[in-house]
Amino acid sequence: MSGDTATLRAMLEPVVESLGFDLVEVELSGQGGRAILRLYIDSHGGVTVDDCAKVSHQVSAVLDVEDPVSGQYTLEVSSPGLDRPLVKRRDFERFLGETVKVRMSRPAHGRRNFTGQLTRMEGGSIILEAGAESFSLPLEDIDKARLVPRYK
Repeated sequence: MSGDTATLRAMLEPVVESLGFDLVEVELSGQGGRAILRLYIDSHGGVTVDDCAKVSHQVSAVLDVEDPVSGQYTLEVSSPGLDRPLVKRRDFERFLGETVKVRMSRPAHGRRNFTGQLTRMEGGSIILEAGAESFSLPLEDIDKARLVPRYK
């Protein structure tokens, strides 16, 4: 199986955005006839099953022409879920005020894992409030970030 997620994202993001959705994440896993290409899409109004089917249809057409993944694979398109990943700067900006869980690629403030309220952006960093502490975390050093679901 060939094709990396950065190449796939660059190829598929314009297709997904032209349909009015954000391409949140691209995952390629497995091998041989069991490979899975997963796309997570989102929009401000949420995502329905019909939205996923529409995106899947358009993306399949592009993948058939471009053939970026060798061998057989299954395409899955879904919403990112309640614990949505935050990948791009605009994701962090959209979810200001929400509680997030962040893992850094290298230690910041003496540690790698943080959970707190995303309060603002300053330059190339997010500002996270955790209790009485405030942490400035550079976007370029964030390995993974996800929303912490709120249950009512």
